[in-house]
Amino acid sequence: MIPVAAVGMAAVFLALQLKGMKGEYSFFLSVAAGMFIFFFGIQKLEGILDVIKKIQEEIRLNPVYFSTLMKMVGITYIGEFASGICKDSGYGFLGSQIELFGKLSILAVSVPVVLALLNTLEAFLI
Repeated sequence: MIPVAAVGMAAVFLALQLKGMKGEYSFFLSVAAGMFIFFFGIQKLEGILDVIKKIQEEIRLNPVYFSTLMKMVGITYIGEFASGICKDSGYGFLGSQIELFGKLSILAVSVPVVLALLNTLEAFLI
């Protein structure tokens, strides 16, 4: 967490200094810092995925549920990142559209899980 916080704070302080002189450099600096944090977070995600795979093997869950969960996390992470960049750039409407598309994508990806849940409930009710 310390490297991410340090990069974020350094980028903010530098961006504030550059904003008065060259506003576009301020934007590029914040995007670069955001990309660094984004890829740093993806590296941390590998360890989490390994633990989840081990849990999945022990519990013997259907792999569809795990892959659906990972797709949902990925869609959320990428959507929020892109939306934040758009909103910080002054394009709030575009950022909101990305958020809406992300939510619809999560809904579309989750349909198999919802159908499986409904089938399970139907089996208990019959």
